Amino acid sequence: MKKLSIKAIVVLMAGSLLSTSCIGSFSLFNKYEQWQCNMTSNKFVNGIVGLILQPIVGSVCLFVDALVLNTIEFWSGNNPMAAGETRQVMGQDGRYYAVKTLKNGYEVKAPTGEITVFTHDEATDSWSITQDGVTKEIFRFNADGTIQANLQNGQILTVTNDMAGLEQVRIAVSGDVFYALR
Repeated sequence: MKKLSIKAIVVLMAGSLLSTSCIGSFSLFNKYEQWQCNMTSNKFVNGIVGLILQPIVGSVCLFVDALVLNTIEFWSGNNPMAAGETRQVMGQDGRYYAVKTLKNGYEVKAPTGEITVFTHDEATDSWSITQDGVTKEIFRFNADGTIQANLQNGQILTVTNDMAGLEQVRIAVSGDVFYALR
């Protein structure tokens, strides 16, 4: 059996790292691919230009994504390329909402044009909602692992960070719960 050279081992190890699904979303490469596929209305022109640009631009985007941006996303939990990205999301009411990713939260635009902003404050580790110029804190993560939920009626509820805590908040928000017995 032939001995594997150091270069072959390095290439195999790099390939194994790049093929794992836990290192990121490849946002830069996906944005390049989306731009390349939609740069003109003619798919044949897009294909020809793509053949010319792909070896250079695609390789650079893939390399930067794999080694820099996805590493940042993996360790920090934040995607550096996600800020400014807008997606259409169907709400529980069956209508589509435009959700724009901000640097520190999300902006949600309803089909009626109303804009709601959800903001994360790293200093207090809390999430706030802004509607019609009024900002209210929704909840915050406490140092002891609990969550402080600020209810609409002004009540502050401290719960555990698990399903039991979620159930406590759900009951507090929905009010009285009645159960039917047989």
